[in-house]
Amino acid sequence: MIIPIRCFSCGAVVADKYEKFKERTKKEDAKKVLDSLGIERYCCRRMILSQADFIDEVIQFEKMGP
Repeated sequence: MIIPIRCFSCGAVVADKYEKFKERTKKEDAKKVLDSLGIERYCCRRMILSQADFIDEVIQFEKMGP
């Protein structure tokens, strides 16, 4: 689904870092990427790491027309 703008636990903004995280984890370790992006709290790391991109699969079931 779409990543939430803010962390559910602490309210920190995490959505702006998700695309960078997604690109960099193709070549780097996730822990190092999260550290370099400044995501230190466990709750914020959970928001990024547990994100699953289902939008491409869900959009197939969108009802077309009236």
